[in-house]
Amino acid sequence: MPVLRVVILWHQHQPFYKDLVTGEYRLPWVRLHALKDYYGMVKLLEEFPQVHQTFNLVPSLIRQIQEYAEGAAQDPFFRVAARPAGELTSDERRFALHYLFQANPERLIGRYPRYAELWHRFQGLGEDPLRTDTFQSQDFTDLQVLSQLAWYDEFFLEEPEIAELVRKGRGFSLEEQKFVTEHQRDLIRKVLPAHAEAAKRGGIEISTSPFYHPILPLVSDTDSGAVSAPGLPLPHNRFRHPEDAREQLKRGLDLHQETFGLRPKGVWPSEGSVSEEVFAIAAALGIDWMATDEGVLSRTLGMSFMRDGRGRLPDASAAKLYTIHRYENAQTRMHLVFRDHAISDLIGFVYSGVAAEEAARQLIENIKESAQPVLRSGSDAVIPIILDGENAWEYFPQSGREFLRRFYDALESDGGIEAVTVSEAIERHKNFNVLSSLVPGSWINANFNVWIGAPEDNQSWDYLYQARNFYSQASGSCSDEQRKLAMEELLIAEGSDWNWWYGPEHHSANDREFDELYRKHLSNVYQALGATPPDYLAQPIMRGGALPMFVPQTSYIHPRIDGETIRYFEWMGAAHYTADRRAGAMHGKVFLLDSIYAGIDETYVYGRVDFAELAAPAEFEIVVNLESWAENAMRARRALRLDVVVKGSQIATWKLSHDNQGLSAEDAAAVLGRTFEFRIPLSLLYATPLKSSSPESPAASKIRLRFSVWQNRLPIDALPVEGWMELQLLPEHELAARER
Repeated sequence: MPVLRVVILWHQHQPFYKDLVTGEYRLPWVRLHALKDYYGMVKLLEEFPQVHQTFNLVPSLIRQIQEYAEGAAQDPFFRVAARPAGELTSDERRFALHYLFQANPERLIGRYPRYAELWHRFQGLGEDPLRTDTFQSQDFTDLQVLSQLAWYDEFFLEEPEIAELVRKGRGFSLEEQKFVTEHQRDLIRKVLPAHAEAAKRGGIEISTSPFYHPILPLVSDTDSGAVSAPGLPLPHNRFRHPEDAREQLKRGLDLHQETFGLRPKGVWPSEGSVSEEVFAIAAALGIDWMATDEGVLSRTLGMSFMRDGRGRLPDASAAKLYTIHRYENAQTRMHLVFRDHAISDLIGFVYSGVAAEEAARQLIENIKESAQPVLRSGSDAVIPIILDGENAWEYFPQSGREFLRRFYDALESDGGIEAVTVSEAIERHKNFNVLSSLVPGSWINANFNVWIGAPEDNQSWDYLYQARNFYSQASGSCSDEQRKLAMEELLIAEGSDWNWWYGPEHHSANDREFDELYRKHLSNVYQALGATPPDYLAQPIMRGGALPMFVPQTSYIHPRIDGETIRYFEWMGAAHYTADRRAGAMHGKVFLLDSIYAGIDETYVYGRVDFAELAAPAEFEIVVNLESWAENAMRARRALRLDVVVKGSQIATWKLSHDNQGLSAEDAAAVLGRTFEFRIPLSLLYATPLKSSSPESPAASKIRLRFSVWQNRLPIDALPVEGWMELQLLPEHELAARER
């Protein structure tokens, strides 16, 4: 009698948030999800011993969980949540209001009346959402405690001391706040052992992904993006490093064996991204199975998987989808399962809004009816349900536990269904569908367009290409330790998560943080190899967002350069650029530059930096990039760089250079006091104010400037954040006329 086998794979993943150079975890989501979902999802299966499942743990997630469990990981969220409210600085109070409400308002915040009360008060601040004067010390303590409890797993909430805090609800003491933060480490320590124990007793199979979650087909060859989407714009430079793809997979296998004592048989490739080249690499490493989405199978077979109004596939399509496939080409063999997109998405996006009992009943009904065409033919049916195992539960009441219990109970009690791991399904299957070729793609639209093709995506790949090439050229003269750190940073930068947020498809409250962290990883490659990162890594790849204030130059200026006294009238008429701080401070981001001024007269270009109130580092470097441009020119006529090394609030050294060659300029000046100010002769830029604004003039027509602050050869702040500040090289009367 044919058998219906349900294969459930939960994919557990978070980006790699750690900066390897500073050791800082820039975002808290590994810690919070380790408290909320990873333990409970496995622990729940102890109640249903016949329900076997596959848990895919991304290796970089495992490494981060281990560091939190060891007490070696810290993030800005945790520090602010743990600090006594009375000791919070004004910046930390603003940080707390801006970021400790980053949770589902209905299911996480709304579950705790006091948390909801504080949330509504925060929402009521309107146009000034970072004011702190309406929040008293006790308000902050309650916010700090509840913002952590809201992420606690249902099993953890049953612990007596935590349950008592939930019952108390408000008015928490400093001792209770300390308990909530310090106890987290003990809870996180339970996560990985729970998986290891479940795997040893046969309740789950643990699969892996490439270590830092890269899109393997694109790491192997970015040109594969145009194979799955013909005509797709590609980066200027072809990134092709199949050896990196192999390294990412091998490291994942090795870490799982080290952590769980078992070498994985299978892989959920990042975002379900597969190609024939990837199969060959994986098979050579001993991987038996991989999983991806039904869309990839649909395109490979050249047939549609369109469903009817009840979500059912035609018989021919069901027969192709609900089976185990085996890819065979030359020496490569790989078992494949293809995710049922419709059923998986019901769990991820629909059933959170349906009563638990009804949602579980509908899900079982969907599974059984979908399999009927295959079962009627006399063949075993395999229904692969694959989805994110953490984010969906933020939208369910009580993290979806009632829904899951009812669903698992129905699976276990139905004699016609086997709930099995992927490897168990392969072992029990009889008639495999053989594939000799495959169209590359991912679980999103069976292509890679989320991660390549858009201008931001392609720019990020070009930056990665440059860093990878620099590594190949420079690593030979470096120490083993330098090479190891640089390669680690490259592998991190190959991860898919950065490009998830680039381009038009996805956005979040942390877009800028992801952008900054990606560029920081690339900058670390150069730093690890003893070099200075390219200037372009100081500026965001991500476009859009709130714009800062910019005022163009309206008259010549002739300021004295002493850095000590801001003489308003001497800088009147200068171009003026003020930083946009409306979104508040990034997690771990240091804002040093508040505003910049620049202007010309007949002989010089002048610049000034006003610093933010935040205390500057003991040692840092101010870099000013200057370029002169002619009208309609394709590149700069002349580019200069001003480097100023600051130690103990004083300039230690400064120099002007062109193409890394120092320049002698007696009339130039650079001074640091309350502000930083400089003066550079226009002649060094091969620039003089035009006698007219005629576009036929071959002379330089504008100067572009960019200011940045660096520490340890890494950019930590820049203005403008995007693009350049521009000065028009015009007679003074034309500057004023243009402004009018």
